[in-house]
Amino acid sequence: MTSFLDPLISFVAAHPWLAYLTLFLAALLEAVPVVGSVIPGSTIILALSALVPGGELALPWVLLAAALGAVLGDGSAYWIGHRRQREILTTWPLTNYPRVVEESESFFHRFGTWAVFFARFVPPIRAFVPVTAGALGMAPAKFYTVNIPAILVWAPAHVLPGMLAVSALHEYAGLHHHGHVGKHIWILTVVAGAIVLGVAVWIYRRRNGSVAEAKPRA
Repeated sequence: MTSFLDPLISFVAAHPWLAYLTLFLAALLEAVPVVGSVIPGSTIILALSALVPGGELALPWVLLAAALGAVLGDGSAYWIGHRRQREILTTWPLTNYPRVVEESESFFHRFGTWAVFFARFVPPIRAFVPVTAGALGMAPAKFYTVNIPAILVWAPAHVLPGMLAVSALHEYAGLHHHGHVGKHIWILTVVAGAIVLGVAVWIYRRRNGSVAEAKPRA
């Protein structure tokens, strides 16, 4: 894995605009219904944030790319729902994910306007709440009043941990930036954590689905 990461880091250093484009697309696609439930946008952003302390990427551009992608992704999903109303929730491909659609509706009804804020930090509901907000008739002004501040919190929350962790490794563990060791540790930790979390969520959903099916119907 280290032999793969070193050329990747060097490539990003030589072509940073590709990394910014990747960050933008990761944030955008993560907000698209259905697609966002399989695209590891947060993992990509967390991993690439490790390249800020060494100067391969610039913090302002990383934050801007992630925030713009999220605004465009959430906004597009919201306007699709706003235009088609509840019809969109019973249309393909959302019909293939009835449980997540139901969870996003319940999430929206439970938290109201704040669901748009909280959903930004809760995958995979994050990919369904904007379209649900539009479908359920949430006013555009109200949506953006909550959505944009949520993104302005979400972007630093995904970028700063990697930047601070790698900086701490270099500062307090005596690791050098040019050796990429701190970057390796952070990127591998993020990827491993994402895999473990994904498996745990899959097992949880599978067990809950089995229990629900096993309950006798009245």
